[in-house]
Amino acid sequence: MAQTSELLGSPPAAGAPVPLKLQLKRAERRTKLKYVALIVPLAVFLAFTFVWPIVELLYRAVDNPEIAAAMPRTTAQLRQWNRKELPDEAAFAALAADLTAAKGTPEIAAAGKRLNMEVTGYRSLVINTARKLPLEAGQSAKAALIEIDPRWGELATWQLIARNGSTVTPFYLLAAMDFTMTPDGHLARASSDQSIYLAILARTFWMSVIVTVWCLVLAYPLAYLMANQPPRIANLLMILVLLPFWTSVLVRVAAWIVLLQNEGPINRTLQALGLTSEPVQLVFNRTGVYIAMVHILLPFAVLPLYAVMKGVSPTLVRAALSLGCPPFRSFWKIYFPQTLPGIGAGGLLVFILAMGYYITPALLGSPKEQMASYFVAFYTNETVNWGMAAALATILLVATLLLYVVYARYFGPTRVRQVKPR
Repeated sequence: MAQTSELLGSPPAAGAPVPLKLQLKRAERRTKLKYVALIVPLAVFLAFTFVWPIVELLYRAVDNPEIAAAMPRTTAQLRQWNRKELPDEAAFAALAADLTAAKGTPEIAAAGKRLNMEVTGYRSLVINTARKLPLEAGQSAKAALIEIDPRWGELATWQLIARNGSTVTPFYLLAAMDFTMTPDGHLARASSDQSIYLAILARTFWMSVIVTVWCLVLAYPLAYLMANQPPRIANLLMILVLLPFWTSVLVRVAAWIVLLQNEGPINRTLQALGLTSEPVQLVFNRTGVYIAMVHILLPFAVLPLYAVMKGVSPTLVRAALSLGCPPFRSFWKIYFPQTLPGIGAGGLLVFILAMGYYITPALLGSPKEQMASYFVAFYTNETVNWGMAAALATILLVATLLLYVVYARYFGPTRVRQVKPR
């Protein structure tokens, strides 16, 4: 009977022995539920601490609620507007009603600030117009608003309001790449006095590349030395590499300021040895920033290289030498290609960390050495412009993802190896 129930797929009768196949399925289901129970807390934690902040960041870069919140009637009237001539009387009446309703509220201040980001003086235009409202009964809204300020009779003013009537805008992302929107809605390059962000991003990438190259140049021989030493010496070197992690970044930067200043130990030593006749400017410039950043980020390049080098068998190089291959050629052809994953991982880690550095360039550099993270902090803390801060951070995030794709393609464990035909 039990065999018949098993063949038909129905549950066994009460009191009958449970088939082995069904017992295995239940045990497998319980095991999967245990795995899920262990993974769910971690997934929820990552969702709230990692995924959600990134999604919020991306949304802030295109979020544009100010005009729609302060001028709902006006934006509704302008949805069908052709933007080639002044809108009709209904749009002016809607604007007057919106400004009257929002007068003295945070919404109208936010709307004025948002318009002022694109055209200087529009914050005062909105605030001053609202103060002189409401209109008198039977008065023409169009004539009254133009009398209050002639800019309400300009086509560009209404085009600006219509362009920002949507709750989503590309303005911040375009501004972060030195682009802007013309009054008629076309893409254009920003003016020369506002085109600063591409230069800042280029400076950020270039300084990160220089720091990454120096870290790899210094980390490779150090990791090679550690990987080929006895365990006792290798452990001692590892402690020395990890020692900077036990000291605050701020303390290390302050120490470099003391060491690199004109009257510091380094300049005194150079003058005592006769290498320089006067102090060398090593601080508050790019040289000091490079030195401090390389010192701070060097362990992040050493550790991935050391981990990869420990897995490379030394017998391969010895076999190549025994077959008559020169030492450098043996190293370059046999050993070095096997350390490429460590070079890629260490370089990627150092580059990503360098792009987000803020304290070191701020304390050791001049205004010409400030990186994108400085301006993210400026827009977040000083001007409270979350849109621009999120746009700059989004560009850095996209660059990081692209670098990770390159790393996975050419250096990662799943990289595609191209075999050249003989």
